[in-house]
Amino acid sequence: MISVSNVTVSFGGFNLLDSISFHISDNDKIGLVGKNGAGKSTLMKLITGEQVPTSGTIEKPAGIRIGYLPQSMAHHKGLSVMDEVLSVFDYIKDMEDELSRLTAELGERDDYESASYAAIIDRMNHLNDMLSLESGESPRVKAVKVLKGLGFKEEELDRKTETFSQGWNMRMELAKILLGAPDVLLLDEPTNHLDIESIEWFESYLKSYRGSLLLVSHDRKFLDNVTGRTVEILLGHIHDYKVHYSKYLVLREERLSQQKAAYDNQQRMIEKTEDFINRFRYKPTKSNQVQSRIKALEKLERIEIDETDNSRINLRFPPAQRSGDVVFKSSDLAAGYPGKVVFTGADIEIQRGEKIALVGRNGEGKTTFLRIITGELAPIDGEARVGHNVHIGYYAQNQEDVLDKNLTVEETLDRVAVGEVRTRLRDILGAFLFKGEDVDKKVSVLSGGERARLGMARLMLSPYNVLVLDEPTNHMDIQSKDRLKQALQAFDGTLIVVSHDRDFLDGLVGKLYEFRDGRVKEHLGGVQDFLRRLRLRNLQELEASAKKQQAADAPKKEKTPQPKGFTKEDRKLRARLVTVENAIAENEEKLKIIEESLANPGNNADIFALTAEYQELRQVTDSLTEEWTALMEKIG
Repeated sequence: MISVSNVTVSFGGFNLLDSISFHISDNDKIGLVGKNGAGKSTLMKLITGEQVPTSGTIEKPAGIRIGYLPQSMAHHKGLSVMDEVLSVFDYIKDMEDELSRLTAELGERDDYESASYAAIIDRMNHLNDMLSLESGESPRVKAVKVLKGLGFKEEELDRKTETFSQGWNMRMELAKILLGAPDVLLLDEPTNHLDIESIEWFESYLKSYRGSLLLVSHDRKFLDNVTGRTVEILLGHIHDYKVHYSKYLVLREERLSQQKAAYDNQQRMIEKTEDFINRFRYKPTKSNQVQSRIKALEKLERIEIDETDNSRINLRFPPAQRSGDVVFKSSDLAAGYPGKVVFTGADIEIQRGEKIALVGRNGEGKTTFLRIITGELAPIDGEARVGHNVHIGYYAQNQEDVLDKNLTVEETLDRVAVGEVRTRLRDILGAFLFKGEDVDKKVSVLSGGERARLGMARLMLSPYNVLVLDEPTNHMDIQSKDRLKQALQAFDGTLIVVSHDRDFLDGLVGKLYEFRDGRVKEHLGGVQDFLRRLRLRNLQELEASAKKQQAADAPKKEKTPQPKGFTKEDRKLRARLVTVENAIAENEEKLKIIEESLANPGNNADIFALTAEYQELRQVTDSLTEEWTALMEKIG
């Protein structure tokens, strides 16, 4: 479908991409990976035609429709969300208008045998066929489905686009791209502005998408679930693997290991051959053997080891001073801004050493809550108290607004560093991949990823015992995120993190607070437990919505009197009881199977994975059992 052949992109003598070639076939789902600055976004711009290569060609079929979502773009103003998204269907009205015009033209002509008359008939047949394909769901129905999937509420669809943040405008652009049903999707970090619920929906959408996909993402789980092929850009070259991301990591290590072993073997052979040549070069009796081996070396195809980019972020947080047992506590907390209450009735308690995540739809109050903790914002109502001896280190979501653009990289750290650490600033910056002339760059010219690393370096100069991180991984590549996750797992203080990255949160946090519809709900357990409950809740809401629609569409019937004492609330409780009982029975059966596997593990059994699955399933089952007990008490 799309062929990239011997493409080179050069800047001032440096080859960002060096004679790369690969092919995107029909229905390919490709993860495009590589470190920040490797050339991933550049490659997408080359495919769309926004940028031209220094040399090489990119071939695309005529009429191919490409949907491209860059990391940042200008957004339109003046229209409602629905009208802005529906603009993608303007082509339908254009076809209808053209069909009306051609119909009127035919009514005025009588040259029935002419070639031009036949051409009009052909065009009308084509337009009718195209409109027939669009005759299923109405554009509005399609738009509502996609917008709701991406997190918009029904009541928000008539709001003007300019009243939404950049992240929400990016969701509108994504909705337009998806509704345009392109042949190829080029998506550059599409999950950066999505919350966990939207990512789960988007993941399902892409799994069923019938076109080709080229995806840049730093979300390991998203890549694994959506793509089946991984193309790596490494030091200007392409390495193509026909597997998803996690399998690619394994195969990549195997390839490099085999390559290194073959290289070492060949070097030993070359060394022995050269030693033989040097020893017997001047012995007449060995001259034929010497010449034979010289020729063999000249013909030898030398094995080369692929260059690897071993630069990596090196993180370790300073030891944390002991704080009080309760780090933060709120009672009936209401928070927001003048004229807008974001959430109310929040009872939250964070204990020393806990690692918790704040999750939920953007705009529901996660960042607002962080500002309450850090003291930047006062509660509207209720009580919020920070515990004894708490020292908070805060990483804001938008480092562009926090860092002074006029300072250099080194000056940014120098302004906050105290004591002997000031003598090690260059070492610290080196650990965050700022080397050589990088330390003299102005903050204003740094990329989003560089600002993220600088903000994290700045945070690590003081021994905080509570880290408050707002979307810390948004601009980090997968390797950097892994290193940050390891450092946070080893951190001996308290962690409060806002993140939509499921892989990053998995194994890092043990409790979540969900911000939803103006309330805050505590969820015990890890992110996988929360996601299972979320999917169940979304399914129940979908079923309830379908039943509501069926009831609305059904002919009116006279109500059948219910037995005395059998109220609507009773019916809801009993229905939920049956659902919970079925779920417990299903889980108990799964637990039994895992127990048998653990009792008699086979040679290939993954005991660690089975144990983790058993513990997670047991937690969910215990939670369901508690709910069953509560339901029985209510039903009496």
